[in-house]
Amino acid sequence: MGAIQERIAEVAGYQAKRTAREDFDEFWSRTLDRFASKPLNGRRERAETMMQGITAEHVTFEGFDDTPLHGWFLVPNGSGEKKKHPCLVIYQGYQCHRGLPENYAAWLLMGYAVFAVDTRGQTGETGNRLTSGQGIVKGWMTQGILEPEQFYAKAMTIDAWKALQWVKAQPEIDPQRIGVYGSSQGGGLALQMAALSDVPRAAVANVPNLCHLEFALMNSTGSVAEIAEFLARNPGELERVLTTLSYFDNLNLAEKINIPVLYSAGFKDMICWPETIAAAYNRNPAPGKELLLYPFMGHEEGPDEHRLKVYAFLREQLQR
Repeated sequence: MGAIQERIAEVAGYQAKRTAREDFDEFWSRTLDRFASKPLNGRRERAETMMQGITAEHVTFEGFDDTPLHGWFLVPNGSGEKKKHPCLVIYQGYQCHRGLPENYAAWLLMGYAVFAVDTRGQTGETGNRLTSGQGIVKGWMTQGILEPEQFYAKAMTIDAWKALQWVKAQPEIDPQRIGVYGSSQGGGLALQMAALSDVPRAAVANVPNLCHLEFALMNSTGSVAEIAEFLARNPGELERVLTTLSYFDNLNLAEKINIPVLYSAGFKDMICWPETIAAAYNRNPAPGKELLLYPFMGHEEGPDEHRLKVYAFLREQLQR
């Protein structure tokens, strides 16, 4: 076996110990119960698009708090008002936003409706009304990090969860054919939703973040590096930070997944290291999971070959 094959085998078999605290399941049960009945206060408004045969709407809804969350709701006109569409809920990478409706043309041409949502505070229309009990370093990932209940990632996760609740209720959507999709931070959110929500039937997580966060703290050059910088300045807070992170780590959430998930990892990715992704993948007990490994890929959605595999996976899961 050569060096490349050895590296592939090493990553594919990578295991990490679960870091969940004793009240992990109770934390999420309590949290989801609290937010299940919170009003969405959703609003749909017609938006302009240069795509023909597509209805585009600007959506505003509420998730964790009263911050107005923004998204595009895009639906192929199809053959009559009674047609129910499969739908992809698309989450964004760190410091990215949903962009233009036209960015989702490929999905629409394949017959999917799309709900593309911003992440609070991260460059799009959506702001962030959270407060923080302590100072933070640059970016968003240290806001409230000393307490799980106050952590920015909790609000981000609940926002993503409520987006699924909103789209499931829309009359154009087949509630049995909803999938979640994202890359990097968006891929991490897709994995969280696969674990925490009963809405999605399939998930695609391209180079997902929020996996094996203790490893990421030591190695990642991405958003998790903000937390490492916080700890460099506040070394006495390590245990509190690790406790907070443990509730949102896909390494710990993976055991709650029971739907098919397609993962990808690039060996040249210094933001979402392949070990972090493999660790979460290997703790996922669900049938129908697959991890696609790319030894020469960095932090990106993947080559054309990967996209074709994603299209085939989602067609099998959502368009049967």
